[in-house]
Amino acid sequence: MEQEINNKQIRCPRLGDEIPLSYCLKESGDMPCSRIISCWSPYFSIEVFLKEKLIPEKWDNFINFQSKDKIPSLIELIENAKAKK
Repeated sequence: MEQEINNKQIRCPRLGDEIPLSYCLKESGDMPCSRIISCWSPYFSIEVFLKEKLIPEKWDNFINFQSKDKIPSLIELIENAKAKK
């Protein structure tokens, strides 16, 4: 079953080509791609899958990285919008 899931493919918005889930799981070295949840959630319960696959420490690191990664992006978007006014 896990092999079947790892071989599923979707179009990667970053790379612009069909990519298997197995690539997304290791895109950031030993951590999943930062976009894995948004990309794969329409197809199956990726969060549940990741929680089962990753050890608790890696899951926490992954989730915490996601939160920190969004804040600088939001700040940058706000600053760009202010600059356009």
